[in-house]
Amino acid sequence: MKHLLTGAALACGLMAGAAARAADYSVIHLETTVDRPIDAVWAKVGGYCQIGDWLKRLAPCVMTGNGDVGSIRKLGATGAITEVLVAATKYSYTYAQPENKILYHGTLAAEPLDGGKKTKLLYTLIYDQEPDGSQEAKDKDRAGRTTNFTAALANMKALAEAK
Repeated sequence: MKHLLTGAALACGLMAGAAARAADYSVIHLETTVDRPIDAVWAKVGGYCQIGDWLKRLAPCVMTGNGDVGSIRKLGATGAITEVLVAATKYSYTYAQPENKILYHGTLAAEPLDGGKKTKLLYTLIYDQEPDGSQEAKDKDRAGRTTNFTAALANMKALAEAK
């Protein structure tokens, strides 16, 4: 009986250790500076469904809800991507993809700079890269996400600075 309990305890310990190592979260921080005041910038790019304006491949955006926390946006021609608004402030929002098994979350935020004359736009992504498998696949995934959202920030900057 003592060996059975020891074996069970060892198995539980191994499973707990494996579960603790299972996730491998990657965080990507990106930013750009926009030569416009924060209110003007946020009006052009900060709406929860304005994503289709600066990340065209995700258009159209169809939203359920009033834009407050709990609102849902479906993205793309088939609406295949579902994102839930999980947090929001006057100049930021965070969303999650509940049907995505990598615990994918993104945050768009704006901060005033230079006495309010300019704005810093920040985009942060977090996701579990463990399902990618090899380090090469993880690096490729991260590079692709970085490229896509760097382009998105450049598009936001262009939209916000346009006359």
